[in-house]
Amino acid sequence: MLKFAYEMKKDLTISAARRGLAAGEFSSFELTEYYLDRIERNSDLNAFVTIDREKSLFSARKADEKIAGGINMPLLGIPIAVKDLFCTNGMRTTACSRILSDFVPGYESTVTQNLLDDGAVFLGKTNMDEFAMGSANVTSYFGHCFLPFRKKSNPSVKLVPGGSSGGSASAVSSDLCVAATGSDTGGSIRQPASFAGLVGIKPTYGLCSRWGMIAFASSLDQAGPITKTVEDAAIMLKSMAGYDPKDSTSENIDIPDYQKVIGQSIKGLRIGLVSEFMSGLSQENLALIEKTCSWLKDSGCELVDLSLKTVPYSLPAYYIIAPAEASSNLARYDGVRYGYRAEGCRTMEELFVRSRSEGFGEEVKRRILAGTYVLSAGYYDAYYSKALKIRKMISNDFRDNAFSRVDAILSMTTPTPAFSVEESDKMTPVEMYLNDVFTVTANIAGLPGISIPAGLSGDGLPMGVQLIGDKFQEEILLRIAHVLEKCANFGELKKAVLMEDMG
Repeated sequence: MLKFAYEMKKDLTISAARRGLAAGEFSSFELTEYYLDRIERNSDLNAFVTIDREKSLFSARKADEKIAGGINMPLLGIPIAVKDLFCTNGMRTTACSRILSDFVPGYESTVTQNLLDDGAVFLGKTNMDEFAMGSANVTSYFGHCFLPFRKKSNPSVKLVPGGSSGGSASAVSSDLCVAATGSDTGGSIRQPASFAGLVGIKPTYGLCSRWGMIAFASSLDQAGPITKTVEDAAIMLKSMAGYDPKDSTSENIDIPDYQKVIGQSIKGLRIGLVSEFMSGLSQENLALIEKTCSWLKDSGCELVDLSLKTVPYSLPAYYIIAPAEASSNLARYDGVRYGYRAEGCRTMEELFVRSRSEGFGEEVKRRILAGTYVLSAGYYDAYYSKALKIRKMISNDFRDNAFSRVDAILSMTTPTPAFSVEESDKMTPVEMYLNDVFTVTANIAGLPGISIPAGLSGDGLPMGVQLIGDKFQEEILLRIAHVLEKCANFGELKKAVLMEDMG
């Protein structure tokens, strides 16, 4: 086992793992056991909240039997992590909330079933902000999650992995799994990916089924992968996507083999630079955007300046629509049928009030209250109805003034690199929400977006750039992202900032 761990080294990708399994260099059982041991040794990162070692190793043995029998499946024997809002049959699923802390589903979400059908081995469930509400993974009932990076200027402080898919980002960047699932309501895949120096893609709304995902905001939530490379993101997305009649918002379209576009030329593609995304950027961010633009030019792309006047309204519209939908979705957690139930209640009203007050964390309660307010009589038209109209205007703006002229839009993924837990504690809720300023637009408009690691900050922390595409144009985004990945050569940069291997 020690020899195997040594030979594995770091940053095993899905592609490399598939080759190793096919060549008999290692078995799925060895690989799964390797990651399970790493998870245990690095428990201080708090990336995982649920592990079922016996079940994982059983699945790995079954995968090895299929490999030995000559069966070929896209993810056969590959150990991956699952964000804790995808329901997994027989494995605890909590959305990292006290109110669901003992919930064990008797069914499998469509996305995780798709992954299982393609041969994936599940290692466990990853930490996240409670009900996916947060940008730092500091609202989880199971405690904070951390990155394996340190600031040059202050190496003693622990850094947040972003949110809400912080546990997935921490797990992948720490080599506790090969890849992981995430979900993105306003940036919850792309922001953690940026903080962790990873690739994260939020697909077009409707590409991946939401059935079996614990809902936050139903018109915004979308599943997607967090991976070490763009090619791995293409492989994962192919497995996760697909039409699902159980999800009324699922789009019945043919799912292409995204991996086939990896390595294709991007010469002649037009990349938009939206002035509203560039306003107020730090010098460090501007320098990274300029460097990225030079890579795109050298690759034969044309840069096009754009102005989308509706973009600044995305964040305020999001923080009306998302809490409103959360208020409705979370009404089902009342302490009656399942989940946390307050004890000693004398009336039904007391049961409801105490179960919800004790079961939900502060950020979730804040958003439920905000959502209930904007949906209430006398305020619906003033807030929620107007936010929906603005959402339509934003979508039309992209259609008419962006994707009629360009193939993709370039921006920063986040305003800053990863920050410390202490810094997050000092942020007001509004300051925390501003971490999503570049990402929420894609959710509001239902567009695909991908974050690619492109450089390091002056403090030695990963920085990501974002590409936004037209609906169902993930192939174009993946083509561009792969070129940028090669130009940035981030794998070499990351070696300089990763903590000493934790074993």
